[in-house]
Amino acid sequence: MTEVITEFVNKNTIDIDIVSTLDMVKKMNDEDKIVARAVEYELENIAKAIDIIAKQFLLGGHLFYYGAGTSGRLGVLDASECTPTFNVPPDMVQGIIAGGYDALRAAVEGAEDDFAAGVADANVLTDKDVAVMISASGNPNYLMGVLARANEIGCKTIALTCNSKGRIVEEASHVICVEVGPEVIAGSSRLKAGTAQKMVLNMLSTGSMIKIGKTYKNFMIDLQANNEKLKDRAIRIVSQLADVQHSVAFTTLLKCGWNIKTAIVSLKLNVDKEEAEKELAKHRGVLRKVLGDF
Repeated sequence: MTEVITEFVNKNTIDIDIVSTLDMVKKMNDEDKIVARAVEYELENIAKAIDIIAKQFLLGGHLFYYGAGTSGRLGVLDASECTPTFNVPPDMVQGIIAGGYDALRAAVEGAEDDFAAGVADANVLTDKDVAVMISASGNPNYLMGVLARANEIGCKTIALTCNSKGRIVEEASHVICVEVGPEVIAGSSRLKAGTAQKMVLNMLSTGSMIKIGKTYKNFMIDLQANNEKLKDRAIRIVSQLADVQHSVAFTTLLKCGWNIKTAIVSLKLNVDKEEAEKELAKHRGVLRKVLGDF
């Protein structure tokens, strides 16, 4: 049977059930400190993955996260936040969990062992897409089914795991392996492994969106201003980047349908909404290119 390091007993926390509550959380915190360092060791592979995803986005492809249990839930979480943050279509980044959406709220017995379900869930993929397999152990048969179908059609595949000996490592075309060591509680991969996966997923989605022009500097210029908090943020972004008063930013955003980039281009180039939209379309929505700011 393949070794799974997250199943090993952690000698640092063997007495976690008898120490004081403060010492308990100190031990957990000490283990969490290992996670960021482990992610750091994989930065080169994470960067390569971001470039792969961004390239496929520009070809019209999509990003799919696949996982079971905690890993699947983390993928669905990251995917669901891309539309409001970067104003991309909901199908551009999708999270698919073994067992379907019922598995988001409760465990679905045997879902991670279902090879055929993985194949079926991968039928949405095309050769323009990227499929990221998320798994602490790297061994679910469900993910092997996804990989079998993805590789068959030429879809780009990335393994995100915490186990270098996992089976998905052998089948994926690119691998990110964040080895965080044995868990605080043996086998509970929602802890260090889950934290590591969340950190990497943050980088994959955010990094690929940055690469295709969904930010300007470190501003969320493509956010959906669909509530008062986000409208206030949009006003502040336009005010700061276009160097105008808040009242001018507000008025321009109203004219531009609360589209931040359109409002900035309108103000910076002194053009109306329609002309601003044409300039953005000409440069594939990349604000730096429209403004000639490199």
